Amino acid sequence: MHRGGFLRIFLTLAAISFLFDWYVFKGLRTLTNNWRSSIARNIVCRGFLISSVGVTVIFLVGFGSFSTAKGMLPFHEWMLSLFITFFITKLVFVLVLFLSDIGRAAAGIINAINKHKDSISKNYIPARRQFISELAVLLAAFPFFGFFYAMFRGKYDYRLHKQTIYFDDLPEAFDGFTITQLSDIHSGSFDNIHAVQKGIDLAKAQKSDLFVFTGDLVNNAAWEIEPYIANFSQLKAPYGQFSILGNHDYGGYIHWDSEAEKAVNLNKLKEHHKDLGYRLLLDENLEIEKNGQKITLIGVQNWGRGFIQLGDLDKALQGVDPKAFKILLSHDPTHWEEQVRYNPANIQLTLSGHTHGAQFGVEVDGFRWSPVQYRYLDWAGLAHEQGRYLYVNRGFGFLAFSGRLGIWPEITVITLKKKVA
Repeated sequence: MHRGGFLRIFLTLAAISFLFDWYVFKGLRTLTNNWRSSIARNIVCRGFLISSVGVTVIFLVGFGSFSTAKGMLPFHEWMLSLFITFFITKLVFVLVLFLSDIGRAAAGIINAINKHKDSISKNYIPARRQFISELAVLLAAFPFFGFFYAMFRGKYDYRLHKQTIYFDDLPEAFDGFTITQLSDIHSGSFDNIHAVQKGIDLAKAQKSDLFVFTGDLVNNAAWEIEPYIANFSQLKAPYGQFSILGNHDYGGYIHWDSEAEKAVNLNKLKEHHKDLGYRLLLDENLEIEKNGQKITLIGVQNWGRGFIQLGDLDKALQGVDPKAFKILLSHDPTHWEEQVRYNPANIQLTLSGHTHGAQFGVEVDGFRWSPVQYRYLDWAGLAHEQGRYLYVNRGFGFLAFSGRLGIWPEITVITLKKKVA
């Protein structure tokens, strides 16, 4: 979508937000109507109005600077996140009041009919009850405080996910072989290098045999990773560190003055993979040997349904022994869904990321939900079909919304085990 399209969307949202402000202000007036202190009433009602309108105005100003910036900076993400927080909070408040007002209007119609009036006067409509405003505040508090937790704590609340997968055809030498996977670092969004280091330390502490990174090192520009090269280059493994590109790594979501400038950015990013100590796999494969036995590691460029489709799986498989145990690094899980799971090459394990689990959802024992599930068949964790496995990492970083709630940033450790007959 071009900038004009985004501008229209943002202006429309801002207009709706201002309407919500008026509606919520009226509800707060009802809530505080019986308060003895006029100062307290003004703090609640006018304080809300000033802060909410201010957030919307700053959001629009921030978007104006975004149109001239090389990508979305943490400042832009914070402005967007605050706007989303207030917008959703107000939406919940408005819905409660609106449903109540529909009931009040219906009661007014009934009262007018019962009194044989030809028109409905506000005298027949019951006054808004204070209890409804109290209920609206209570329900709206959940998204308000939830989103603030997501922004200040949740986005750096790194979680370790351990997964053991059994295979019939795993070479015996690799029984118990461990892989640490990170995905979707999105370094351009970080705003706390010390918090990021805690996540890196957690990954280092796993002491896995192999380290892999499955795409989206940056949001758009190669320079975004530069302040963090010393940090992420600490991730080492005895059998090497390997990486692939994700859809954001190609720089396709911002304006470049020329295609040449865009190409220079991509080449610079590839060099940064080397600076990190990662071997970048671009539609290619290599063998990893242990005690005289081998497995094949394959890496493709991004291929995703509705996104960049540069990955060439056939090229990446050239020279691979059909009987080899194969691990594929592919950023977008739709690649597994459409090209990998039924591929005659029999790729035993695919490691992906991309979805972030929408950075929002619920994961408790026996239940898992995120809005991203309406877009992706496999959006987090392990999936399998006919003995072929896919693991989707929930992402190390965050994008656009500067927070995570319920779907926490992930460090994955996969243990390969040989199935005992």
